Formats: sequence, C-alpha cells, structure tokens
Amino acid sequence: MTYPEALWIFFILLSGIIIVPGMDMIFVLANALTGGRRAGLTATFGIMTGGAFHTAFGAFAVVGMSRLIPSLYAPMLLAGSLYMIWIGLTLARSSITVDPVKASVSRSLITIFSQAIITCVLNPKAWLFVLAVYPQFIKPDFGPLWSQALVIGVMVAAMQFAVYGGLGLMASRGRNAMVGNPTLTIWTGRVAGLLLVATALFTMWRGWRGL
Repeated sequence: MTYPEALWIFFILLSGIIIVPGMDMIFVLANALTGGRRAGLTATFGIMTGGAFHTAFGAFAVVGMSRLIPSLYAPMLLAGSLYMIWIGLTLARSSITVDPVKASVSRSLITIFSQAIITCVLNPKAWLFVLAVYPQFIKPDFGPLWSQALVIGVMVAAMQFAVYGGLGLMASRGRNAMVGNPTLTIWTGRVAGLLLVATALFTMWRGWRGL
C-alpha cells in the first residue's frame, strides 16, 4: 500500500467516524443552539484542539511503542481490529438519531472552549480509534514520523472543522435538518459502520500475517 493510498483509506475512515453523531458533534450543536454561531465555532476549535492531542498520542506513543517493542505491533493491530469490528457492527445495526437540545444558560467562550477540549480528550471511542487505526497508517516506510503526524493531524482538524464547524455555522438550521431527517442520520451511521468493519478486517489480516 502506497502512502497516497493509505491517506485515502484513512480519509474514508475518518469521514465516517466524524460524520456519525457522537459526543463531539452533540457538544458543538448544543452550544451553537444555545449560544449562537460564535459559541458553536468556539466549541469546534476546542474539539479540534482535543483532536490534536489524539494525533500526538497516536503518532508518538502508540506507533513509538510498536517500533520500540516490535512484538507488540501485530497483537496491537489484532486487538484494535476486533474492537473496530465490534464498533462497526454496532453502528451497522444501530438507529442513531439526534434529539432536540434544550436551551441553557449562556457561558463564556473560554468555558466553552475548555469544556470542548475535555469532551474530546476524554472521549473513549476516540482513544480506541487511535489505538486501532493509527499504527496502520503511520509507518517508517512513509517518511519521517513527525511529517506523517502533521499530515494526519491536518486531515483530522480539517474534517472536524468542515463537519462540526459547518453545523455550528448553520446552528439551528443544521440541527433541524438532522432532527427532521432521521433516516439520513441512521443510514450515515450504518454505512460508516460497514466501512469500519471492512477496514478492520484488512487490518486484522495484516496483523495476523505479522504474528
């Protein structure tokens, strides 16, 4: 697999994960509704900052450990693949929808930003996604580790801004579109789940070959 091919596969996986409604998306939408566009964008930038922590962890901790202790690399891929298959099957069988958000007391932008970082950093699914996926797409064969981490970090930030920032800018209109079209939201989650299963099976095959 060439580096451009790896980036395309990562982009597809990343798109599926971010588009599926979750903690980060709900946090941005809730703040956009209760605090307006500025609050929504502030929440988005906080989520992007949290995503940078995930990228740093994935690049330097997970991949670094797999290189320092090569025997851990294949088992790490297998364990991560099993988890991603479970998540993918759960999404494929689910009926995810977005419920209305009740109004709340307005908060400062600093508070929203810091809470967004905490929401993203403490999201367990994000950490497990990093553990399962990043070792597959950051390799010495693709060049310096720092440059690969930078590329992936930019991709994550850009996708978060496009999806969450777009919903934050649209504020209530973006939210109402999702609430008013639950079928689209449900099938988005199911398609993303199937993509996760397919990629996880490919990762498992690679991990099995490495044992």
